[in-house]
Amino acid sequence: MRTAYSVSTVRAAEQELMARLPEGTLMQRAAAGLAAACAELLGRVYGSRVVLLVGSGDNGGDALYAGARLARRGAGVIAVLLSPERVHQGGLAALRRAGGRVSADAPRDLAWADLVVDGIVGIGGRGGLRPEAAELARAARESAPVVAVDLPSGVDADSGEVHGEAVRADATVTFGAYKPGLLIDPARERAGALRLVDIGLTLPEEADIEALQHADVAELLPYPAPESDKYRRGVVGVVAGSARYPGAAVLAVAGALRGGAGAVRYVGPAADAVLARFPETLVHAGPPDKAGRVQSWVIGPGLGEESDALEDLLASDVPVLVDADGLRFLTPERVRARGAATLLTPHAGEAAALLGRGREEVEGARLDSVRELARRYTATVLLKGSTTLVAAESGPVRVNPTGTGWLATAGSGDVLSGVTGSLLAAGLPAREAGSVGAYLHGLAARRAAGPDGAPIIATEVAGHLPAAWRDVTA
Repeated sequence: MRTAYSVSTVRAAEQELMARLPEGTLMQRAAAGLAAACAELLGRVYGSRVVLLVGSGDNGGDALYAGARLARRGAGVIAVLLSPERVHQGGLAALRRAGGRVSADAPRDLAWADLVVDGIVGIGGRGGLRPEAAELARAARESAPVVAVDLPSGVDADSGEVHGEAVRADATVTFGAYKPGLLIDPARERAGALRLVDIGLTLPEEADIEALQHADVAELLPYPAPESDKYRRGVVGVVAGSARYPGAAVLAVAGALRGGAGAVRYVGPAADAVLARFPETLVHAGPPDKAGRVQSWVIGPGLGEESDALEDLLASDVPVLVDADGLRFLTPERVRARGAATLLTPHAGEAAALLGRGREEVEGARLDSVRELARRYTATVLLKGSTTLVAAESGPVRVNPTGTGWLATAGSGDVLSGVTGSLLAAGLPAREAGSVGAYLHGLAARRAAGPDGAPIIATEVAGHLPAAWRDVTA
C-alpha cells in the first residue's frame, strides 16, 4: 500500500532523526537520491546540461547538493538563484567546488538545458508561485523535462490544492514519505512520475492518505467458497432507472453482476430493458422492502424524481449505496439515523450541492470536501473524479490510483455503483467496498481503452470487470 503523510508528521519525523545524526546527513541522503533520479532521466550524465531553479529553503539546498553530484560526473550545472541573499550557503559552495556556476542569464540558460530541477519552494510553501518564479517555471516547461524536488513548487503538500501558478513537473522525487498533495488532484497532475527516496524516517502506523495496490485489493476481494450459494456470495438490490433513463438501470445491474454478486434484484420501471440484457436478474414491481432478501441496496442512477423508495431503503438494516438522483433527496439527519452502513458516491457537482458550495470549490479542494461530507453525514463518501477519494468517519482517506480520463463518459458512474454494491453485499465494509470498487472500475476502463487509449462506453467497462479481477489476482 502506498501511504502519504502530512507536512507536520514528516517534519516531526525529520526532527527526531536529525537529532540522532551528524548535521547535514539528511540533506545529503535526499540529494543523493535526487541526483540518482536525475541521472536516470538524463541517461548520459557526462556532457549533459542541467539547470537548477533554487529557492531559499531546504529544497534549494537539496537541489544544489544534487547538482554538485551531477557536476562531479561531468554534467554542466547552472544554478538560477531566486533569493541570492538567502540561498543555502553550504549547497552553493559544494556546487561551485564541483565546477557548477551561478546563472547570469536565466532565460538563456533555461533554453540551453537538457533537464531542469525545481527547487524553488518546499513542502512548507503556501499559495502559488510569485511572478518571477512563475515566469521561470513557464520557461522551464517549454525548454526541457522538469524534475521537482519533494513536490512541484506552488502546490499545497497537505491538500493537493493549487492556488495560483505552480510548476508542472515531468517527475517528482520526494523524500521520506509521499505527501497527500502528490496523490490528489489538482496537484497530482502537476507531479508527473513519482519516486520515493528513503531517508530513514520513522513514521506513524496510520497514514493520512492510502492508495491500494494490487496485493491489497487481492487480499480484500471476496472469493466464493465451495459451499457458497448466491446468498453467501451476496445479493444486491438495485433501484434505478426511469422512463427517461432506462439505460442507467441496465448499467447499474451490469456492474453488480460483473462485480461478483450472487444475484441482483431489480426494482423499478426499466425491468423490460434489464431483462432483455440480463435475463438472470430477479425483477420486482416494488416497493423495495417487498422484493425479497438482499445484503445491500444501490439506489439512484437515473432515478428521476422518485424519492419514496429512498425512504424505504434508508429504513432498512442492510448497507445502502446512494448515487446520482438519490443524493438529491438526502439530508444529514436521515443518514445519521441509520444503523447500517451508508455509502454516498457523488461527483463534484453533486458533492457541491450536498455541501452548499460551488462545484469549482469542491474540485479545487477535493480532500477537504470528501472529509467534510463524511463528517456531516456520518457516512462513507466516495467522491468521484480525476482522483477518486473515499473517506469514512475516521481513518485514512483512500485515493484510487487506477483512474483514467477515459472514464469521463456517460454511464460509467452507474457501473461503479453496481460493482461497489456487489462488494457491499459480499460483506466488505463501506470504505473497503468503495476503494476496491473504484480500483476495479479503473482497471476495467484501462482494459477497455486498450494500450493506446481509445474512446470507450460504459457497457465496455462493465464487460471488462471480470478481467480486472484476474489482473489483480494473477
